[in-house]
Amino acid sequence: MGGPQLASTAHAQSKPFHWAADSSADVPYTFHDLKDQNKLTGFEYDLMQELSRHMGAPLDFINNDWDGLIPGLQRGLYDMVICGIEMTDEHAEGIDFSIPYYVTSERLVVRRKGKQLTTMADLEGHTVGTIKDTQAERMLTNNTKISLRTYDEETDAFMDLVNGRTDAILIDGPIAKYYGETNPDLHIVGAPIGRVQYGIAFAKGKNTELRERVNAALVAMQQDGSLHHILTRWDLWTPEMAQLTNDQTQPNVTPAAWNAYVAELQGKGGFRVKLERYAGFVPQLVRAAGLTLLVSLCAMVVAVALGLGLALLRLYGPRPLAWLAATYVELVRGTPLLIQVLFIFYGLPEFGISMSPFVAGVVSLGMNYAAYEAENYRAGLQSVAHGQMEAALALNMTHAQALRYVLVPQAFRLVMPVMTNDFISLLKDSSLVSVITLTELTQTYIRLSSAYFDYFGTGLMVGAAYLLLGLPFVRLARLAEKRLSMPHTRRR
Repeated sequence: MGGPQLASTAHAQSKPFHWAADSSADVPYTFHDLKDQNKLTGFEYDLMQELSRHMGAPLDFINNDWDGLIPGLQRGLYDMVICGIEMTDEHAEGIDFSIPYYVTSERLVVRRKGKQLTTMADLEGHTVGTIKDTQAERMLTNNTKISLRTYDEETDAFMDLVNGRTDAILIDGPIAKYYGETNPDLHIVGAPIGRVQYGIAFAKGKNTELRERVNAALVAMQQDGSLHHILTRWDLWTPEMAQLTNDQTQPNVTPAAWNAYVAELQGKGGFRVKLERYAGFVPQLVRAAGLTLLVSLCAMVVAVALGLGLALLRLYGPRPLAWLAATYVELVRGTPLLIQVLFIFYGLPEFGISMSPFVAGVVSLGMNYAAYEAENYRAGLQSVAHGQMEAALALNMTHAQALRYVLVPQAFRLVMPVMTNDFISLLKDSSLVSVITLTELTQTYIRLSSAYFDYFGTGLMVGAAYLLLGLPFVRLARLAEKRLSMPHTRRR
């Protein structure tokens, strides 16, 4: 009895390590349980829980967008990444890998009532989809007779196949199984193609000791059969895994996780069930809407303050400062907002400037919209009659006082409608902060819609959430416009 207690105590006292994955649409790797969206599941998630026990150290999960996983690893946001990352020569140039924890192959998925394309040769002259930056993409790219379409999300690739926009999908075995075999309109055809190995990723040249501990734990999991059990539960044990681990046994384990997923995905239907599911989405959408609103409001405060300062510098500041303000406006307006978000969050730490995801989101959105607000204020200031400044100076005001009390208030009233439009646009553009680990409304929509293959109903709910967030501010802006446009009369 003392042994488990000592192991538990050692586990609690060990330094926690952090691992990351993209859980938004990552079946069957790490994803949100269909029965309870607040819980994570998946064969890689189970693998990491077992890895934690074998290492005797807690492993804490951090969610990140797929495109941000490796940049976040290199920045040091977490210690390792496990997200079906293929062990290729190209990937090995930028990251270090553990030993393989899973080996599979590429599979072809086609429509049951479509052309039965069972080999790579059959794909010639047809449109084939796959996930970008994968081994399957490179295989398809090598054949110029195949029309290739790449996707960020698995669900988009399979929806296009179902709708006839593509003729086949070439994709990793686990994805083919969980997206292809569960859809009555699709099926997997042909023999396995090629060989795909997954490894846990580490920052290049760093965390060598941790990587060795992970490798030792993975070897132990192979030897004691725990890895075999996990993969069998998810119905993902492959001949390649048997060869890799030299494990030809057949454990008395049922594919319970696979059966539960299929039952939850296909076993329920009807309008009432959908309504109950949508009702379960409400708390998650409320939390995501709160984050969206908070980021947008804080960013708009930054945009208004910085934009006004830039406009004043361009019109009334010294020539060097006016030139710098104009350069800032043109530079920011001429580059994509997404690039700016990624640069601020992942690029600036190389110069010692590190921000939390929330602060980076607010700063990037605020600095971007400040450029547009600056031009709005500049137009508003130039629209105020020149006589207003002369009258203010004649009343013995200083130049600064004239700007503060006379010109800026009048310009502010003129640009109020444009500011309202800009805030609504900023509210929607806040979706881009999902690439730096913030789970706002759009990221929540991607996760929920891809989990249940329901883009329509979930899309209506998220669209309504954005509408409800924006309408009160439109109303407040109109009231403010009406108030500011009223003539100054003595109250009776």
